[in-house]
Amino acid sequence: MKTLILGAGYAGLAVATKLKPTPGLEALMVEQNAYHTFETRLHEAAAHNTRVTLPLAPLLRGTGVELEQAQVDHVDLDEKEVKLKDGRVLTYDTLVVGLGSVTNFYRIPGLAENASELKQLSDADEIFNFVNRAFSSEYQGNRDIVVGGAGLTGVELVTELAQRAALLSKERGLPPFNIYLVEAGPKILPILDEGLRAKAQRTLEEYGIHILVGHRLMQATADTVTVQTASGEQKVIEAGKIIWTGGIQARDIVSGRQLEKGPGGRIAVDDKLRAKGYPEVFVIGDMGLALNQEGKPVPTTAQHAGQQGRLTGKNILRLARGEELDAYEPTTLGEFVSLGGLMAVGWMKLPWNQKLAITGGIAHVMKRASEWRWRASID
Repeated sequence: MKTLILGAGYAGLAVATKLKPTPGLEALMVEQNAYHTFETRLHEAAAHNTRVTLPLAPLLRGTGVELEQAQVDHVDLDEKEVKLKDGRVLTYDTLVVGLGSVTNFYRIPGLAENASELKQLSDADEIFNFVNRAFSSEYQGNRDIVVGGAGLTGVELVTELAQRAALLSKERGLPPFNIYLVEAGPKILPILDEGLRAKAQRTLEEYGIHILVGHRLMQATADTVTVQTASGEQKVIEAGKIIWTGGIQARDIVSGRQLEKGPGGRIAVDDKLRAKGYPEVFVIGDMGLALNQEGKPVPTTAQHAGQQGRLTGKNILRLARGEELDAYEPTTLGEFVSLGGLMAVGWMKLPWNQKLAITGGIAHVMKRASEWRWRASID
């Protein structure tokens, strides 16, 4: 059974590391980088140049999975072909699509052309280099930063940037730059309940971050953004760096006559995480539209991508042995938001569907614990 695993993000890597050499199973992972990126920690790399990658070769040792470092151009499910950027074409018996998501700029004029993203290591490097330049004596331009989107990524990024700016300000005798967090919705961090959200907002305010909720980003240029309030008032904010974290969409890289797509271009899957109409194709992580026990879309988070990947890895082994596949039963163990340094807020799941709210250093430890669990699951 010739199996291709596309992508080495949280979902794809979880698949590969659950496999083991099995008679009749030939597995190949296709990934453009030679490393796995902890995407949930890219904000740390952007502010502090923290190492957030792991080389893939040691992780795949003993799994029977070979690594092909290449970039996927297009996947044709009807022809059962994967076309690579270098012109090669790969075929498969079983396919795992875990290619993740891309930034959704919502067709806002000038945004895609002028805003940085935070989706991969090179994005984090670009932001880190700007911050260092902005605190050099030779820098002459605007030093302020505008971050669009006050979800998890945006909030974690601005807090780390505020800490970095404070540190460099003391070291180099320059005032810290202004950081604007722009959100079209009425509140930051909609994934949290009101108490935790209020705690997070107070922390951001203590950092001196300008929180602009109810401000829709209308346009971007190389050094400005135009925002509009609910009342229709528009204002222009000047910035040396614009970063957009306000939305994602599935990669538009897979075609098939029977393919069903939902919101954000995610591919509809069955209870085994197989693309509807294509039982030999598993679609997991940000690209898959899996449903929870209430029939609602499963969130595009790292913990759910890992769960889907681990199940899919086990199911591929079952396929190779001619056994029945297990169904996907998602569970959310908790959600934690880093607020810089040793500060975090969030909640963890308790028995009987209860939630325990946690803040401060303990929440930081819990967030780190989830990352340690992920690292243990792929070793």
